[in-house]
Amino acid sequence: MNSTPNPQGSRGTLVLIEPYAYRLGGHHQHALLALAQACPGTLVIAPNGIAQQTAAGLRDTEAQLITGASGPYAYLLLRVSGLLARLSWIAERVFRSRRWPRVMRRSPHQIALIARCLVEAAALQTARSQGWGAGAVVIMSAGEALHGAAALLGGLFHLRFVHEVVTTDDAPLRLLERLTRRGERRVIALCPTTAVRDQIARLFPGLASVVRAFAVDDGYRLTESEREGGRAAFAIPEGEAVVCLVGGWWPHKDIGVIGAALSRLKEPLHLIVTGHPLDDTVLARWQNLPNVRLHAEPGPLSEPVLRLVYAAADAALVARHPGVGKESGLVMDTARYGVPLIVSDHDPDLSQRLRDQSWARIFPAGDAASLARVLEDLVRRPFDSPGPEAPKVLDLRSAAEQARYLTQSALGLRGKGAGC
Repeated sequence: MNSTPNPQGSRGTLVLIEPYAYRLGGHHQHALLALAQACPGTLVIAPNGIAQQTAAGLRDTEAQLITGASGPYAYLLLRVSGLLARLSWIAERVFRSRRWPRVMRRSPHQIALIARCLVEAAALQTARSQGWGAGAVVIMSAGEALHGAAALLGGLFHLRFVHEVVTTDDAPLRLLERLTRRGERRVIALCPTTAVRDQIARLFPGLASVVRAFAVDDGYRLTESEREGGRAAFAIPEGEAVVCLVGGWWPHKDIGVIGAALSRLKEPLHLIVTGHPLDDTVLARWQNLPNVRLHAEPGPLSEPVLRLVYAAADAALVARHPGVGKESGLVMDTARYGVPLIVSDHDPDLSQRLRDQSWARIFPAGDAASLARVLEDLVRRPFDSPGPEAPKVLDLRSAAEQARYLTQSALGLRGKGAGC
């Protein structure tokens, strides 16, 4: 366990638990830092460790940081979680062949859900052992199952952001959930989109769930000087169109339709690609397309470098497979930075919000010809930039507003009323 003392020696009302704090970059870390800045005295718990850049950002706030676990019970939970995570990793490699029965092939994911639950419980116990249990406790990136078990093992009322439902629970986990169902009364699930809330409500009808965007707006829109600097950083001549493709190429992203659209282009377009993981074979193929000027920056980026990428772009591109309903941090980035957006209609609720916005262009998910036409429109004429009202279109709130909402919701869960 490693901790940074609170400079004022006082305790705030907000506890933020981020199991993924060890990852570099992304809107998870951005939200964590923005909330800590907005609510002085926040306790941040990073049970799996924390990236150096994120820890440095927290030092500029009045937050107290605990990495790992505090207290013997929390430490035990974290150790068991680590063993289960290792077992899940081994089982995934052993049972990956389709020759195995489905129940065996699914076992690594079931073990991983239990491991994730124990990490959350360890972090909750850490907050409790430090005397922070009376505050508003929020798990920033929570698992999609075992909500009641985490509350009972952790011993605290809490809010939990459930970003997506990746896998469902099988019979053994459903039994465990029935045994710990009373713990669901100590939890509110915060779902960043309506689609995720509907999934959670269907799977856990006794669990209180609400729709609340996860990303927060820090108010730092791109400046004209940053835009000029971004173009210069990538050596892009004035007047030539640029699209950025940000973030790792995960299965929910439709990289295939992007490649097909790029191959149809009849006019030159600069494409900035960044993130991890990327596919080098695909990048090489794009590099050889006659009308694509590729600029690749592999790996997660720091916030200043990410701002340069968006600053250089005339639009950001988000393409997902139909039915993907998780919140897109990249869509939220365009609103808070002030960058035009090209997005697939994979999520009907998101499409409805953006349909009348002049700064957003929506194309049918999986339709490469339509995407190619949108990209060529951008080459011919720049799109409108999002105005100051754009964050409200996406329910993107300021960090201060989000902190107040979280503290009031958590205290309301206990039947009290106070704020940050």
